[in-house]
Amino acid sequence: AALLTTLSLAAFAGVDVNKASQAELEAVPGMGPALTTRVMDERKKAPFKDWADLIQRVRGIGEGSAARLSKGGLTVANAEYKPAAK
Repeated sequence: AALLTTLSLAAFAGVDVNKASQAELEAVPGMGPALTTRVMDERKKAPFKDWADLIQRVRGIGEGSAARLSKGGLTVANAEYKPAAK
């Protein structure tokens, strides 16, 4: 029950990619173990500045998946994903 409560609160508050544990990242819909590992490996090199930085540095995250992950509660520097104006 405690884990469920923690995961519910994490989804409600947003899961910051620079601060979240592996379990918290994997709780975000669309973040499986392989993607989470790639995110955490890149995060060890330097924190992600913004969504564009995350998209550029992590294979498997593009604009479409960034939008889905953000909708699922993932944030970068506490910010939701907003597509670049074209």
